[in-house]
Amino acid sequence: MSLGYAEKLSFIEDVGNVGMKEFFDSSNLLQDKIERLAKMIQKSKHLVVFTGAGISTSCGIPDFRGPKGIWTMQREGKSLPEASLPFHRAMPSITHMALVELEKAGILKFVISQNVDGLHLRSGIPREKLSELHGNSFMESCPACGAEYFRDFEVETIGLKETSRRCSDTKCGAKLKDTVLDWEDAMPQKEMLPAEKHCRMADLVLCLGTSLQITPACNLPLKCLRGGGKIVIVNLQKTPKDKKASLVIHGFADKVIEGVMNILTMRISPFVRIDMLQIIITQSLSADTKYVNWTLRIASVHSLKATLSFIKSVEVTFPDARNYKAAILDEQPFNLKRRTGTTETFDIFVKLHLIDGCGCLYTEIKIPFSFEVLNGCIDLEKDTVMQNLREQAIQDFSCGQNAVIERKTSAAPKSEVTVHAIVTNIKAYEPDGLSNGDIKTLMGNSNGVETSRKRSRSNSRKRKSRF
Repeated sequence: MSLGYAEKLSFIEDVGNVGMKEFFDSSNLLQDKIERLAKMIQKSKHLVVFTGAGISTSCGIPDFRGPKGIWTMQREGKSLPEASLPFHRAMPSITHMALVELEKAGILKFVISQNVDGLHLRSGIPREKLSELHGNSFMESCPACGAEYFRDFEVETIGLKETSRRCSDTKCGAKLKDTVLDWEDAMPQKEMLPAEKHCRMADLVLCLGTSLQITPACNLPLKCLRGGGKIVIVNLQKTPKDKKASLVIHGFADKVIEGVMNILTMRISPFVRIDMLQIIITQSLSADTKYVNWTLRIASVHSLKATLSFIKSVEVTFPDARNYKAAILDEQPFNLKRRTGTTETFDIFVKLHLIDGCGCLYTEIKIPFSFEVLNGCIDLEKDTVMQNLREQAIQDFSCGQNAVIERKTSAAPKSEVTVHAIVTNIKAYEPDGLSNGDIKTLMGNSNGVETSRKRSRSNSRKRKSRF
C-alpha cells in the first residue's frame, strides 16, 4: 500500500494480527493445487475474485500484515518499508493482468478488492465489474452527480473529504471528494451492494492475497456457500476462513495464477501505460498590432492547477527560427511566453523529460505555430488512436510514442488546446513458468527512446512468439 495512505489514516490501537507466519506448500503439492484450481475455474459459471494487498507486493507496494508489512513494522517500532517505485508509477502484477484476460474471456464475472492502489482499474478491469470496498487513492467522486475521476496522481486526502477540484460537468460543478475510507467510515453501499450480489451468485470465489481479517469485507466470500458455491484461498498466511474453503493454497499469488493461466493455455498480454497531458497555446495582438504575444502552457488534463506527475522538466526549442531562444522549464507550472511577428510560421519542438519510473527518459512533440487559428473541435477517434499506440508499443517494445487525441480551437481569444497521449511504460509477462512470476519491464536508459527501440528490434524474433 501507499505509505502516504497509511500515514493519513487515523490512529487505531488494535489493527488485528500482524507479523503473521508465512507458509509455503512444497513444489509438488503446489503444482497439484494449481491444477485443481485451474479445473475449478474452467468449470465455473460465475467466478468472483476477492483481492487483498498480497497481489500488489510484487508491484513494489508493501502490504500491511506480512513479516515486513506496514502494521508489523510499526508495532515493532521499526522503520516503515520503502516502496520500490513512486506509488503513482506502480504497474500491475501478473495476477492483475491475468484477471483482465479472464474477464475478457467471459470467465471472470466480478472483482472485489480491498486495495486502494487503483491497479485493477489501471490494468483494464471494467469499472462496472469492480467493487473497491475501501476506495481508490487515485479516484475522486462527485457527491452531487456521482461522476468519478481517475487520476494519474495520488489524491491528497482520505476519509471522504473535499479535495481542491470540482466536477467538470458544467451543469454540476460541485466540489469533489476522495473515495478512500478512514477507520471510522462505513462501507459505501455503491460498492457493497454489487459485491454482495455477485458473491451470492458465485459458484466460485477466489480469494487472492488477503488475510481475511477486516470486517465486514472478509465475510463477503462466505455468501457463496449458501447457494452451493466454493471458496479457494491463495495466501501465504493462514486465515480465519480457511476451514470454510474447499482449497487453500500457500504460495505467491503471481506464481499460482501464472500456473493456472498456463494450464488454461491463456496468454497474459503486456501492460501498456498511457498518460495524457494538454498543450495550450494562447495568442493576442500587441497594442500596436505589429506583434503576437503568445503563451505555451503544458498542463495536466485533470486540472490546470494539478501537478503533471510524470513530467520532470520541459525543453522548448525552435530549430527553424534561430532568433528565438530555447528554454528549459524545470518548475511547474510549465509556461513559456514569447512575442513573434503576425506573419511568422515555424515549428515548436517540445522535449518532455520523464520522471524515474517511466520506461524512457523523454519523448518529443512537434507543434506547428502560426497566427491563424480555426474555431472548432476536431474529432480524432480517441479509442482508435489509443489502441494504435498500444499496438505500436507492444510491437516495438518501446515507450515514448505519442499522438494527439483531441484538438480544440477558438477565435476569441485565439487559442488552441491539444490533448496528447504518451506511452510511458510497457511491461511484458514471461510465460516460461519462472519462479514467482518473473516479468520483463522496459525501464529508462541513457539514450532515451531511440536506444530502447534499437534494443527491441534486436530481440524482436523472441518477442513475436509471446505477443
